[in-house]
Amino acid sequence: MIDISTLEKIDTKKMYKTYDRWPEIARNQYESEFNSIDFDEFDHIVFAGMGGSGAIGDIFAAILSKTNIHVEVIKGYVLPKTVDSNSLVVTTSVSGNTEETLSILKKSTDLNCKTIAFSDNGKMQKYCLNNKIEYRQIRMEHSLRASFPTFLFSILKILQPFLPIEKNDIMDSILSLEKQREKISSLNLIENNPALNLAKWINNIPMIYYPFGLEASAIRFKNSLQENAKMHAITEDVIEACHNGIVSWSKKSNVKPILIQGNNDFVKTKERWEILKEFFDEKSIDYFEINSVEGNILSKLINLIYVLDYSTIYKAILSEIDPTPIGPIDFVKNKLNLYY
Repeated sequence: MIDISTLEKIDTKKMYKTYDRWPEIARNQYESEFNSIDFDEFDHIVFAGMGGSGAIGDIFAAILSKTNIHVEVIKGYVLPKTVDSNSLVVTTSVSGNTEETLSILKKSTDLNCKTIAFSDNGKMQKYCLNNKIEYRQIRMEHSLRASFPTFLFSILKILQPFLPIEKNDIMDSILSLEKQREKISSLNLIENNPALNLAKWINNIPMIYYPFGLEASAIRFKNSLQENAKMHAITEDVIEACHNGIVSWSKKSNVKPILIQGNNDFVKTKERWEILKEFFDEKSIDYFEINSVEGNILSKLINLIYVLDYSTIYKAILSEIDPTPIGPIDFVKNKLNLYY
C-alpha cells in the first residue's frame, strides 16, 4: 500500500495535492468572473489542442455529439478544408506556446473564422491581442495535465450559451467529483480506493477498450499513463475491436485489457461487452472493469478521468517514479525550437 510519506517522497512536485483539489478547482473556475460569450450563427466547430488541451476538445465533441453542429477535434497543424467564415474555431494551449495550436489559430484568422483562444499567457495571448481575436487567460495549476479541470470548467462557462448542457448538469458534475474525491484521494489510501486498486492491477501494457461517447476518457487515460507512469498504453473502440483487434488475443501476450463501460451504453454495445468478457474468461485472460457514474455525459467523463488520472499517479508511486517530469517531451520541444 501507499502512504502519505511515500507520496511526499516520490511525487516531488506534489501533483497529488492538485488532484485532491480538482473538485474545488472545478467549482471555483465555473463560478469565476469569466463572462459567457455567444457567436453569430455557425454550423461547424473545430476544437484545436494537443495533449491535455486536445482531451478538452474531445469532451466538448462528446457533449455536442447529439446536436446538428458538425464538430471536429484537431490535434495537429492543419485545418480541414471544410472550415470557412461560418465555422467557429476554439484553440486551447495551456502554455500558450504549442506550435501546432498556434498554427491552427493563425490559419483560422486567415480564413476569417469565428475564433476564440484560451491559454495562460504565451505566444497565443500576444497573437490574439495583436490581431483583436477573442481571448481568455486561464491560469495553469501545477502542470499542463493537472490543469485539466481549471481549463475545462472555465471554458464550459464561457461557451455555455451554445452548448447543449444546462448549468444544473455542470453543477451535478462538480458534486459528483466531490463524492468521487472521498473515495480516491490521498485521504483514503486504503483497500477500498478504486484508483489505487486499479493502479495495483495495472501491469505490462494496458489495452483500454471504450464505447462510443466515452472515448475522451480513454484517450486521456492513455496519455496520463504515458506521462505520469511513464508506460506504454493502447486504446481501442470496443465495437471496432470485435472486427479486428480481438484476434490479437489468440496468443499469449503481455498486454492486459481494461474495459471502460458506461452505465447506460447502447444496447448493442452492452451486448458486445458481455461477449468480449465471455471470450476473455474462456481464454483465461485477466481483465479489469471500470464503470461510469450515472448522470449526464459531462459527469460520466469527468468522473472517469478523475479516477483514471489518479490511478496513473498511484501507478507512478508504486513504480517509484516521479509523475511530474516529462523529459522526452522537453527533448522534442527543444529540438523543434531549433527549426523555428
